[in-house]
Amino acid sequence: MTAGPDSCYLDLYDALLLDLDGTVMHGPRPIEHAAEGILAGRDAGAGIAFVTNNASRTPRQVVDHLRTVGVEASEDEIVTSPQIAARLLAEQLEPGATVLVVGSEGLAEEVRGVGLEPVVEDREDVVAVIQGWDPSLGWARLAEGGYALRRGALWMATNTDATLPTEKGIAPGNGSLVAALRHATGREPQVAGKPEPGMFRGAADRLGARRPLAVGDRLDTDIEGGNRAGMDSLMVLTGVDSALDALRADPIRRPTWIEQDLSSLGRPAPRAVLEGERAQCGPVHATWEDGDIRLGGPAQDIRTLRCALALVAHHRPEARFTGSLRDAEGRELDALPAPDPEPAAL
Repeated sequence: MTAGPDSCYLDLYDALLLDLDGTVMHGPRPIEHAAEGILAGRDAGAGIAFVTNNASRTPRQVVDHLRTVGVEASEDEIVTSPQIAARLLAEQLEPGATVLVVGSEGLAEEVRGVGLEPVVEDREDVVAVIQGWDPSLGWARLAEGGYALRRGALWMATNTDATLPTEKGIAPGNGSLVAALRHATGREPQVAGKPEPGMFRGAADRLGARRPLAVGDRLDTDIEGGNRAGMDSLMVLTGVDSALDALRADPIRRPTWIEQDLSSLGRPAPRAVLEGERAQCGPVHATWEDGDIRLGGPAQDIRTLRCALALVAHHRPEARFTGSLRDAEGRELDALPAPDPEPAAL
């Protein structure tokens, strides 16, 4: 569908595939405007799916937690990496096979739900290890996983996110714990969650979506996963990665869109228009100058960043942008200010 000047995301897409941590919430703390943006999507008739790598909760627990941050959801809208990981294991193992769970009870429930037997200590009949994030996970459980992996057990990780945004800041994620076993055993796991495209395609199929939009805060999981699934992607600046990260990302991790937060879902979202070496978006622009980008509007105006992103996509479709980013006066920018939530009217 072609974007008109007054089109919003909810005109362009029929489903929102939403990340949770860093996009909708920071642990127990809601992210401002997330609930209202999701409600706007529902009111517009968009399909909603919450696509999360977090392996510590069951879909029912995710629904209950979402309610505490002001978001209503149903269990069939939850797509988790534990669901995908357990399903992948069931496809490779005999029914009833014993699987060592290095993770939460919620992860064990998913294993049990696909007809496998979860255990928490290594033993001779363990044929696979499944590993997912659990805030209470300690050395003893990691050691059990190490014993089984050294005996040759199959290894499935729900995800390899190195970090996890929380209400206190950026904390080690499941990928950091996976790295501990990788270092100890020399093994490499299969990975079920984002950025693998299966989670996104499965969520879109579940909704019957033809024009889904992948939404998240992380370039290496949410955006890459959406891109690999052949979907447009929207990066919000409420979690791990910054606007400058997006401009300098590898093409597979480059978002289609960039916004401050989910409040933008129901507002007009004009694309930057390319005219030669210049990209224009309303009253602001950016210019490509021999491999550098000069901003022709305030760096905190999200539309200015959208112009810069359009130039990068046009001039570096298969390579990273490595040039300088400069303000209107030509000064090089090593960082970008936080975008204004509501830029001046067009």
